Amino acid sequence: MNASATVGPQALPELQAQVERIIHEAARQGASACEVAVSLEQGLSTSVRQGEVETVEFNRDQGFGITLYVGQRKGSASTSASGEAAIRETVAAALAIAKHASEDDCAGLADAGLMASELPDLDLYHPWAITPEQAIEQALSCEAAAFAHDARIKNADGTTLSTHQGCRVYGNSHGFIGGYASTRHSLSCVMIAEAEGLMQRDYWYDVNRQGELLGASALIGQRAAERAVSRLGARPVPTCEVPVLFAAEVATGLFGHFLAAVSGGNLYRKSSFLEGSLGQQLFPDWLSLEERPHIARALGSGSFDGDGLATYGKFFVERGELQSYILGTYSGRKLGLPSTANSGGVHNLFVSHGDDNQAALLKRMGRGLLVTELMGQGLNLLTGDYSRGAGGYWVESGEIQFPVQEVTIAGNLRDMFRQIVAVGNDLELRSNIRTGSVLIERMTVAGS
Repeated sequence: MNASATVGPQALPELQAQVERIIHEAARQGASACEVAVSLEQGLSTSVRQGEVETVEFNRDQGFGITLYVGQRKGSASTSASGEAAIRETVAAALAIAKHASEDDCAGLADAGLMASELPDLDLYHPWAITPEQAIEQALSCEAAAFAHDARIKNADGTTLSTHQGCRVYGNSHGFIGGYASTRHSLSCVMIAEAEGLMQRDYWYDVNRQGELLGASALIGQRAAERAVSRLGARPVPTCEVPVLFAAEVATGLFGHFLAAVSGGNLYRKSSFLEGSLGQQLFPDWLSLEERPHIARALGSGSFDGDGLATYGKFFVERGELQSYILGTYSGRKLGLPSTANSGGVHNLFVSHGDDNQAALLKRMGRGLLVTELMGQGLNLLTGDYSRGAGGYWVESGEIQFPVQEVTIAGNLRDMFRQIVAVGNDLELRSNIRTGSVLIERMTVAGS
């Protein structure tokens, strides 16, 4: 790839030609099948702190990874180089690995007849014509708005504006080649509030395919300041069992844990508490989880998966019942099930929700904990036991009373999923998982 090549749809033909050359070279060296992913990307990131520019970084990366097969033996290799010599050497390295690998009956490409034949344009590429000077100006204005919002904002922990664009092409020896260009832009602000010698830190951010549609920099700064100030005076609460309301931005993690538990890799390794749960009622009968992969400009959209299969809409959970695992070709073979075209993950998960906003859910909860921050990795995927450090707000009579810190919330995911009382309409749109705030009937809150 020419180092001066455009990063965008114009680069796709050359990347596709490179894929074809790599596939041809793999066959020449004796591979019985192979698959290749080539990428080219570049980005600009600038960070400011306390009114000063901390970093301005420009990156440009390219490279490819190849997985090839010698019968049922598999080898993989990757490189950041792209010349003909690099192709020959990387193919040879993968081939050497394959020849020494153990045979695996499930190894190999997806069936040729399953390859995607139509690839809809999902409108994922929206380059942002922003200069480094303009990026610095936006970041500084974001931070300045945070400082101006409240006198208790005493310090900043970094405001960062990033813009990224890239191309990716996947192809295999069945003749499938698919590629797309995409963009991702973000602005984040982290501020520190102080009062009576105590400090609290909080943040806000936005992310979008289209830079011009990011939230206004001043509003992002103000929201970061509001959140930091609202944390002042945080304290533990006595250990209790109460309802817990997960704010939308942390509720995405609950459903992320569910996706991990029903993903093929964890299932065939027998490391998931949801092994063998197809057809079981896991959630209340009003709740569904649906994949919608073809939404224009959405952050998680994709027309084909990591095996070259066409993505399609499906319910993983319908009316509370588990309808489908999340499978790529390999994990499907290990489980004796067909691929769900989810090699590489899920594209845009939608969680069904009601009409209540977060304030209405607080009223419905009455007394309990609103969680806005989670810490640690306290999940045992084998048992479903869940224990996380948490911060947020104590609620009485449906109203926030004071901020909470240094508590742990605990339960078992199987119980937590069944005890979801409501999902709010305050959808988190900055994630591949679109959910509102999630009210769970009862969890243990361990504090003072």
